[in-house]
Amino acid sequence: MKRSTERFLTTHTGSLPRPVDLVRSMFAKEEGVPVDPTALARQIRAAVAAVVGKQVAAGIDIVNDGEMSKPSYATYVKDRLSGFAGESHPLVYQDLVDFPELGRRVFGDPGRSRRRTPACNGPIRVRDRDAAATDSDNLTAALAGAKATEGFLTAASPGVISLFFHNDHYPSEEAYLYAIAEAMRPEYDAVVDAGFVLQIDCPDLAMGRHIQYADLSVAEFRKKAELHIEALNHALANIAPDRLRLHLCWGNYEGPHHCDVPLADIVETVFRAKPCGLSFEAANPRHAHEWTVFEQVKLPEGRVLIPGVIESKTNFIEHPELIAQRIGRYARLVGRENVIAGSDCGYGTWVGQAAVDPDVVWAKLASLAEGARLASREFWR
Repeated sequence: MKRSTERFLTTHTGSLPRPVDLVRSMFAKEEGVPVDPTALARQIRAAVAAVVGKQVAAGIDIVNDGEMSKPSYATYVKDRLSGFAGESHPLVYQDLVDFPELGRRVFGDPGRSRRRTPACNGPIRVRDRDAAATDSDNLTAALAGAKATEGFLTAASPGVISLFFHNDHYPSEEAYLYAIAEAMRPEYDAVVDAGFVLQIDCPDLAMGRHIQYADLSVAEFRKKAELHIEALNHALANIAPDRLRLHLCWGNYEGPHHCDVPLADIVETVFRAKPCGLSFEAANPRHAHEWTVFEQVKLPEGRVLIPGVIESKTNFIEHPELIAQRIGRYARLVGRENVIAGSDCGYGTWVGQAAVDPDVVWAKLASLAEGARLASREFWR
């Protein structure tokens, strides 16, 4: 990962708005409508080129492919791995239980209502060995000549795959996680071998508390999180920590989030994971106060924080001065060289999701870049 040497770098979490024609094609594919794979591949490659250009134009330093090839950040694995079919058990979001009308609205958006989440009903194996290489090739082509500091690609963690895809095959949770880890290892390796930083998406380490393990105590949940991290580290055995970043998430949905596990209760467990970069929600109303956690928790040697300094579920465009203040809080606590400015979560978590207007997304990212410039003037005079 590139480190700050003379200014604060900027990045985001991963998913970005997809072109309308690509959304239509991916909806059709998810619903089993025949789609010409060659035409879809061309659409995706063109969308990656366009989204990289928009990130650079907004002033983002560390860019990616916007997850253009994926129907969602986690459920895409059903197209790349075998062993999944049928339907998983429905997920219960504890914070929405007391707000059923809101729950119906959250789960009725076009992206969530059309997503496919099969269960694991057989041995997990790699089915599409070329997908990660194709993602890398598309990003490589889009970056040619682009003024970006670094490129990254995202991949689902073993734990978040186990969260969305119920296990109906393996004899234990541990066996299931390690089977996923082995199957995902080639994708993880391929991204880094192509020269990109790999971001592992790990909502299971936070959101999993109020969905997958809502009946457990915090201490018991930490034990489950440790198992997830052990499986993840196993899958990442071939990759150096400084080529990795981890995204911690409590769920990118507009809910009350009053059941979210506090960052203070899990952060030291999360630091057991191998990636050197930690991306996390730090701007939304439920977690914006948690910068104070780092008054007590020391950042481990060699680690980098990527706090979200813009929100991912509101059309408010954060003022650059607010963004600079948020960056500054972390820089004063952990050191300016250990902070990269990011977003809370993605802006296209599911195909068809549009909580934030696409044009507003680019304005928010431009404001992020301006806020980082303001903060840089203060910390690198």
